[in-house]
Amino acid sequence: MTLLITILAAVVTSCIWYSSARARRLKTGVLCSMFWGASLMWLVDAVAEYIELGAAYFTPAAQDMLNDAFLGFSVIVLALTVWVVLLFVKDPDGVVRSALHNQRS
Repeated sequence: MTLLITILAAVVTSCIWYSSARARRLKTGVLCSMFWGASLMWLVDAVAEYIELGAAYFTPAAQDMLNDAFLGFSVIVLALTVWVVLLFVKDPDGVVRSALHNQRS
């Protein structure tokens, strides 16, 4: 479940990044990299777990699927948080800089 959630987030973010110049300016490439990296990590985890469990890997308990879904959404929220902090630091459109400048005046 975690793998599916992160792959879905990676695909959606990649489509947004590819289709919009403004999205590229807002550093969505970093967000894509985080989601694709998480997807690769969960893929390796899934392969290792399949090697360990065999066919039982494909019949998880409902509680395990719920835990995996929470973990997947937590990864997405963490990546979005890191991306927003990056936007505040890099400030590609100068929004934070102008707000601070106007506050001083």
